[in-house]
Amino acid sequence: MKKIHIWLFIISLLAPVYCTTAQELVEEEVVDTLKKREKKPYTIRFGMDLSKPLMAQLDKDFFGLELVGDIRLFSEFYGAIELGNERKTQQSEQINFTSTGTYIKLGFDYNMYKNWKGMNNAIYLGMRIGNSFHKQKVNEYEPYKINHYWTTEVIKKGPEIREQDALSARWLEIVAGIKVKMINNLYLGFSMRLNRLMSDTRPDNFDNLHIPGFNKKTDENVWGAGFNYTLTYAIPVKL
Repeated sequence: MKKIHIWLFIISLLAPVYCTTAQELVEEEVVDTLKKREKKPYTIRFGMDLSKPLMAQLDKDFFGLELVGDIRLFSEFYGAIELGNERKTQQSEQINFTSTGTYIKLGFDYNMYKNWKGMNNAIYLGMRIGNSFHKQKVNEYEPYKINHYWTTEVIKKGPEIREQDALSARWLEIVAGIKVKMINNLYLGFSMRLNRLMSDTRPDNFDNLHIPGFNKKTDENVWGAGFNYTLTYAIPVKL
């Protein structure tokens, strides 16, 4: 009987400990289950570059439109896409020409800004691969002459006054920018771009002096630069 009393005494001491441990395990399991069931919020943003319509109002020889978008892939990494169309007429030394075409840029951004709960602002670095499909038209040109005593005639007709299409270019962009929430789901953004031309197809007896999406290009330099000023709308989704 003494042994039975001893075992009952031991069980009475261990029972509360066991019940507490079991309760904690159940609570942890419930929390883990809730975490697993909680859907991670994602964000899709889309909008446009405001700088190009503004430039078109200030420069009658330029037209541009660019649509932008990004989506949170995981953690602070975002996939990004930019689609645009440009037409630019300009004078380069002795040639007046017009570049017209479309471009697409694909890449990613990494957000370095630590947001408070419910915020989705960004200070980011990123990268893009850009590809343009364009055409070049020579409007007029002046033949180069060593002796400039006589006035050089401007050529507006002839075999060199023509349009060449099926041109393309590919480049790499390093991006640095910010996105700030203004009201509701509207964001204003600004980014700077450093471009490195990787390849391009050139028109006969001419060169790609302006590439849509890349901007100015010269024979001596394959580097370019650009910027955009965006207004985007964010749609939070759960996957």
